[in-house]
Amino acid sequence: MQNSTLYLQRLRQLLQLEYNAEKEEFRIQSEKMGIKRKMHRGICWYPVEAGRSYYNSLNQYVVEITRKAQDEVNEDIEHLFEYGRPVQFFSFTAQNVDEDIKDNIHYFPFSSVVSYVDGDRMVVTLPSSQALIDLQNASHLGVQLYFDETSYKTMFHALDDAINAKNNRLADLKDIFSGQQKPRKYTFTPTRFPWLNKTQEQAVNEVLWAKDVEVVHGPPGTGKTTTLVEAIYETLHRETQVLVCAQSNMAVDWICEKLVDHGVPVLRIGNPSRVNDKMLSFTYERKFESHPDYPELWSIRKTIRQIKENRKRGDNVHQKLSRLRDRATEIEMSINAQLFDEARVVACTLVGSANKLLVRHKFSTLFIDEAAQALEPACWIAIRRASRVILAGDHQQLPPTIKCYEAMKQGLGKTLMERIVENQPEAVTLLKVQYRMNDAIMKFSSDWFYHGEVESDGSVKHRSILDWECPMQWVDGNEIQKEVNEALEQQGAKEEKMDIDFAEQFIGENHGRINKAEAELVLTTLRNYIEKIGKERFINERLDVGIISPYKVQTQYLRQQIRKREVFRPFRQVISVNTVDGFQGQERDIILISLVRSNDNGQIGFLSDLRRMNVAMTRARMKLIIFGDKSTLRHHSFYRQLINYVESLAE
Repeated sequence: MQNSTLYLQRLRQLLQLEYNAEKEEFRIQSEKMGIKRKMHRGICWYPVEAGRSYYNSLNQYVVEITRKAQDEVNEDIEHLFEYGRPVQFFSFTAQNVDEDIKDNIHYFPFSSVVSYVDGDRMVVTLPSSQALIDLQNASHLGVQLYFDETSYKTMFHALDDAINAKNNRLADLKDIFSGQQKPRKYTFTPTRFPWLNKTQEQAVNEVLWAKDVEVVHGPPGTGKTTTLVEAIYETLHRETQVLVCAQSNMAVDWICEKLVDHGVPVLRIGNPSRVNDKMLSFTYERKFESHPDYPELWSIRKTIRQIKENRKRGDNVHQKLSRLRDRATEIEMSINAQLFDEARVVACTLVGSANKLLVRHKFSTLFIDEAAQALEPACWIAIRRASRVILAGDHQQLPPTIKCYEAMKQGLGKTLMERIVENQPEAVTLLKVQYRMNDAIMKFSSDWFYHGEVESDGSVKHRSILDWECPMQWVDGNEIQKEVNEALEQQGAKEEKMDIDFAEQFIGENHGRINKAEAELVLTTLRNYIEKIGKERFINERLDVGIISPYKVQTQYLRQQIRKREVFRPFRQVISVNTVDGFQGQERDIILISLVRSNDNGQIGFLSDLRRMNVAMTRARMKLIIFGDKSTLRHHSFYRQLINYVESLAE
């Protein structure tokens, strides 16, 4: 048990290390990294075109930016632009991107903020109309992510508030999370939820009983979101309004959709990343624009702008502007109050909970979804607004993203959820029944990560695509090659021996790893498996496939090959290729995992982060095929046991 204040002071120091590392990385990206590499990393759009400009409902001056046609290499790259992220525009003076040197780039002396992104279209706020003129006059325009000072400042401020908290609710929570105080519970009779299983029902009741904190630990496929939505719904029978947060916009959107399906009035602060009419209809901006008083407000704002633009030297318009501004403020406050009064759930990202719209709002309960992916300093931003905290997630799946190795090594990657699991185990409920995977796929994960406590529901226990097939398979290119060559040697056909090099390669200064021979094996195996199922049945039953690799370069290569090959044309809509992070929260009927690593000294790099492997394996419903060099991977105890487990299934 550690003094809570000292712990948070140490956490602040680690966050400072991360801040310095990310700021330095951004400087290097800006000064040394060429446009093409930035595009490959998803942090840059080039070329772009500045289009329509207007004032949005929040009276911000915005411009629509459109990404022009890209080449084949870039069209599938996942970009990192999303609502709230700062961006910087640049113009490129060279004739083509291959002349990719620092002297060819001119950066505009202002930053902007992303307001909305959908496909190849983005809306960003601008500081002034002059900024728009500068963009429209620029040739070869591009936009890249800018260093996000605001998020860090918000986290530092939240940590300072928690560190200095004394004799108040924030101080109590600080001590409870660190184990210095025991969490308290109510003692009323449990509520029955016949549509939930026993552990889900227990988790909802534990949330209702908790006075201070509760953790819903949801392993893959155990219905964590279902349980959390039910807990929020039941809490709203006892409280007027709750705050629901998550680390990412996508996670917030997902929980919001489920709550809306339950008929819960949601107010979404911050624009959604899952862009559709259903999502947009409950954003603050859309609700604000739809309010019957908005046309009057819009008219007043327009009048104010016209007066400012047209006034001449000596004109005394101060009183008129003052009256108009007062009326505009009155209408804004009235609309704002009404929108918050109507909402039962206010939803935003953790950093978004610092939004000025929430400045005077306090909540009895804060729900943090995907809490195991959130940096602890980000959690404290939202915790300041709440009396009790409910966390949901799985600390055996993807961890937070940390860029500074030293900060990670010293503990910045340890989440608030992990701390509470360690310090207050009585405040944790594990969901124990999974509804996604064939039992053989789930069992290894259950044994290794969850002490064998997670079991498969009868409805999925034996689910499969083909009768009598083994649901898990390990494919080793070197092993196949050896077997084929031994067979050819016995037949006296030595000259026909296979000679394929399955060794990994690394590309570029950041050592992005690729294994083209293994990628070919993945595609051949998939093609053969589709033929074994039957192409017509595959299409009619709408089976879907996920190809996962921990290495981004490998996923890019696999995407290119699938796009080029005619044999995959009928199935392209149902084949997804992405990194482990890209598949978080998703599932597919068939999953193929390309581990890439194959070397003589048993080096496996970040494959040793076993939580990522847990995510990758547990995306599969009915068939899981893992591709990897056994001789390299057996050096690690996890992979050694996993290989032995898969081999035992085939016996």
